[in-house]
Amino acid sequence: MAVTAASFAYNGFTAGRAAPPTGLRYVQAADVRTRYQTWGAAGSPVVLVHGAFESVDTWSRLAPLLARNHRVYALDLSGDGYSERRGPYTVDHFTRQLLGFLDAMHLGGPGERPLLVGHSSGAAVVAEAALRAPGRTGGVMLLDGDALDTGAGPPRAFRYVLIDPYRTSLLRLGLGIDAVIRGLYDAQCGPACPPLDAVGLDQWRRPLQVPGAEGALWSMLAEGVPGLPAGRVARLAGLDLPKSVVFGAQDDVFTRQTPYQTARRIGAPPPTLIPDARHLTMISSPEVVAAAVDKLMDAHAISMPGDGNEAPGDSG
Repeated sequence: MAVTAASFAYNGFTAGRAAPPTGLRYVQAADVRTRYQTWGAAGSPVVLVHGAFESVDTWSRLAPLLARNHRVYALDLSGDGYSERRGPYTVDHFTRQLLGFLDAMHLGGPGERPLLVGHSSGAAVVAEAALRAPGRTGGVMLLDGDALDTGAGPPRAFRYVLIDPYRTSLLRLGLGIDAVIRGLYDAQCGPACPPLDAVGLDQWRRPLQVPGAEGALWSMLAEGVPGLPAGRVARLAGLDLPKSVVFGAQDDVFTRQTPYQTARRIGAPPPTLIPDARHLTMISSPEVVAAAVDKLMDAHAISMPGDGNEAPGDSG
């Protein structure tokens, strides 16, 4: 009773929610008011789709490198970052948001078909988007993700054991301890990643402190990590699109065989493995990932050498 009372008291004391940063850009993508960011003014389009508990800001080291040769777009999927929290938090809903984002950005037409880069669980979203709209897609890169529904996530008993008020107290306590956030970041990113300063800590912490974030988090944990059946992912092999698989060689979220299995499954060339990198390669190794994107976009240009539909001056 004392612990329960203390938990309720702590939750009440910490009930104030953080405000999103100022100056964010939003667009309506399907049924979700979606936060997004763009980099670059010329070149072929690239759309970046983050994984679970990530956001547009996760791409902050990679996107400027890509912008040297491409127009780069990134969005916060619903439930993460600063987009509107609107369930269900499923591959189907995320895919509809992504395709709606392409509509809002006027992408997907002749000369404007973007490369879709999906990180971690975002790999399932870009895979499903390509399967639903192959004619609007310029290529697919699975980055540190196999796109599979593996059942990963907390055990089913989680929702019955870790209940309120305790789960809310534990979440807020953890978010308030810099060492906890740094420890999780270091474990996933590895020694090649820059250490988290105050700005970096805020980028990972604040999205879980804005209004609606806690409820969305519990819903997403109940759903598990988004993914697709293996047979659905294998249908990518039948699409005449450039495809690639890029993984950190030391990514312990997956087995050492996962990159090779994934490349074979989707009909891609052998995977690119980044030495000494773990699960956040866009942070630890942005130059290598950018080079892999450029290589894939070159393949797209070769495979579709002027489809006759580009308007004069189009660079896509």
